[in-house]
Order: sequence, then C-alpha cells, then structure tokens
Amino acid sequence: MPALPQDPRALLRALYDTAVAQAQPALALPPHLPPPPTGRTVVIGAGKASAAMARALQACWPGDAPLGGVVITRRGHVPPLPDGAAPDRITLLQAAHPVPDEAGLQATQRLVAALQGLSPDDLVIALMSGGGSALLSAPLPGWSLAGEQDLNRQLLRCGASITEMNTVRRHLSALKGGRLAALCRPARLLTLAISDVPGDALHDIASGPTVPDPSTCADALAVVQRYRLDLPAALWQGLRDGRLETPKPDEAAFAPDEARLIATPLAMLQAAADHARSLGLAAHVLSDRIEGEARDAGTVHAGLALHAVRQRGSGASPFEPPCVLLSGGEATVTLRADDAQAVLGDLQPSGGRCSEFLLGAALALRGEAGVWMLAADTDGIDGASEAAGALIGPDTLERARALGMDPHEALRAHASGRFFARLGDAVVPGPTFTNVNDFRAVLLL
Repeated sequence: MPALPQDPRALLRALYDTAVAQAQPALALPPHLPPPPTGRTVVIGAGKASAAMARALQACWPGDAPLGGVVITRRGHVPPLPDGAAPDRITLLQAAHPVPDEAGLQATQRLVAALQGLSPDDLVIALMSGGGSALLSAPLPGWSLAGEQDLNRQLLRCGASITEMNTVRRHLSALKGGRLAALCRPARLLTLAISDVPGDALHDIASGPTVPDPSTCADALAVVQRYRLDLPAALWQGLRDGRLETPKPDEAAFAPDEARLIATPLAMLQAAADHARSLGLAAHVLSDRIEGEARDAGTVHAGLALHAVRQRGSGASPFEPPCVLLSGGEATVTLRADDAQAVLGDLQPSGGRCSEFLLGAALALRGEAGVWMLAADTDGIDGASEAAGALIGPDTLERARALGMDPHEALRAHASGRFFARLGDAVVPGPTFTNVNDFRAVLLL
C-alpha cells in the first residue's frame, strides 16, 4: 500500500484540486458536442463556467463551420486564451455576481439579439452553469434592474435554499424558467449544463432559462411568504393569480429540445475519492447534496469525525481512520439584522458558507487530535471573500486565540473569511473556471 502523504493540509488541497480538475469544461464538454448543422450555430450561455465552456466548444468546432453567439460570465472568470489559439468566435461578456448590474442587463440584451433570424437549419447551444441566475438579467415588463437587485439581496440574506431562491427567480424573470427557449425557435436547441445545485435539477441551474419549469407560481409565492420578501404589489398579485406562470414540461414546444449534464458535484466527489484511494487512503462519499445552515453542517461533520476517531478500532463507527469523508452541496448563511452591525476589532463581516462551515466545525472539534478539514467552493470564490474556503486542523483554535481572535465572535459576526485569512489558512486558488458547488473533505488520521 502506498505511504500516506505526511502533510495533511497538502493532501486535502490535492483532493480539492483533483475535484476541480475533473469538472473543467475542456475535459467535460467535448464528448457532448453534436456535429455542426447545415445552417448556423449560435452559442448562448450564462454562469461562472460559461466562458470556459465557450472556449472549450470553439476549440473543438470545425473552423469552416459558422459559429457565433454571446455568453455572460462573472467578472474575472474568463480564462486566458492559450498561446497560438485563434481569436474568440463567441463573444465573452462579463458582469457582476451575485447581485446583477447594468453590465449584466446590457449583456443579456446582446445575448437575446444574437438569437434573431434563426431557421430550422440552425442550432442553438446553451451553456449554463452556476451563477447564471444573477448574470442573466431580464426584469419583467414594468419592473426594473433596481428591483431585481433588491430581490437578489433579500434572497441572499434570508437563509433560503438555492432551490427556493431559484423558484422565485424563475417566476420573476423575462427569460428564466424556460422563457429563453422560446427565443431559440425554430432552431434546434441543445443545453449543456454544469451542475452546482443539490440534485442536479436542470431547471435550477442558472434558474433554467432554456428548460421547462416544474414549479408553480404557488411554489414561488410560498417562498416569498416564508421569508417575508418585499415585492412590488403587481408581482405579488401576478404570483397569486398565476399570470407569471412559467412554461411547463408537458408543453409540446420543448419536445425537440435536448439537455445534458456534463459535470456534476457527485462526479467531482468521486474523482477526489478515487485520488485518495490511489494514495492508500480509504474514502467515503457522504452525500453530494448537503444543505442547511453552514455552521450547523460544520457541527454535524465534526460530530461524525469525533465519533470515528474516538471509536477507533472498536467497530462502532462505519468510518475507520485513516480515512477521508467527502461531501458536497450548497449550505446557506442567514444574515440577521444585528449581524450587519457586528464589528470585531478589524474583523468586518466577510467570507461565505465554506468558511462558516469550517468555523462551526472547529468550535465543535475543540482541537481534537487527528482531524483536519478543508471546505472550498469549486468556483474559487466563497461569498464575500477572495478565497475559495479554508483549512482547519487540531491547532486552529489555539493559534487563533494566540492572535487575539475569538472564534465565537467571528462566527457571530460572519467574519470567518477574515478569520482564516489572518491565520494563513485560507484556500485561494483564484477563479477556477468551473462550478460544481462546495467541496468538503474531513481527513481522519
């Protein structure tokens, strides 16, 4: 059996890098491309991975086949053009995320314009990935960009799950929830998606602009009421009376369309597990769809770790060290009114669900020997942070207190990003040009 690496942090980082590499568009997209049509091929897309997906597509597309279109990605998420590569044939535009901006609104208008004049001989390829909900900005008639921005801020703060958030977004957009598909007629429509959502539902990826929506206005209204979201009266009434209903799966117009998942959270976890096993380490994939409050998810993972290390050799735990536990999904961070006012020395609210997960886990572990964790977003950005996430080990709390930091107060103030940055434990890969949700690894030695 191969010897385990001596550095637990390096091992965890290698597992994260393996997971991200498995979901790269250059690897995942080419096997799903159809042959060119007799007419034009128009590429549209939105999401943090959409620019890399477009680059992967055009690298494989025959040079003599017509190709164009528009995709929209988050600022800073356009990969470098390789040396010697031909100029982009697909227009790559950048806009704000997670709250839409004017650049996103104008980029969306250019995307719609690229769909003009289609014929039955043409092919539309839609490249969708996480982040597309904010980047594809198209307020309903009578609404405004400012209103859409306000709704996004409310959704981000209220603690709603990604499924709940996208249920609302689909019904309050001129393009999401299958409405963009209508603009692709009469061309053939192929959607290629990288999943960042628990369960891999196509209608949740970028809020499903090119696929039908199984949810209803009543579902969206229930979310609005549950989280007391502030909506204009006209939109509230439109949900109540069903006027804002989205296209449904049984509609005949969707019958000729095709949609494929090209990369998923489970596949990236399995790739990391295979890498761990190649190093002689037992690996267990817990789940690819763990949701809920991030700090609470951290506490649960810590509980599994504590049980395993303290029952070592007894057979009482299904996880026998040395091993690694892997999970994915999308947790939430609920910002309450008093949290926004919290200031702890130079610790301002920062970070995201991955760093909050880890801080919750560290407090539950209390320096337990033999336990290390990494949690990081596979897109390279964890909430309001320049990091993707962070690492913790048995000495995390001790080192923090030596620097005068109180982990309980940092968690209360949502200052986990700055907390780990000061410790030097942040994971900062930069934009990864893909997005298959959060990656978590618990190493038990």
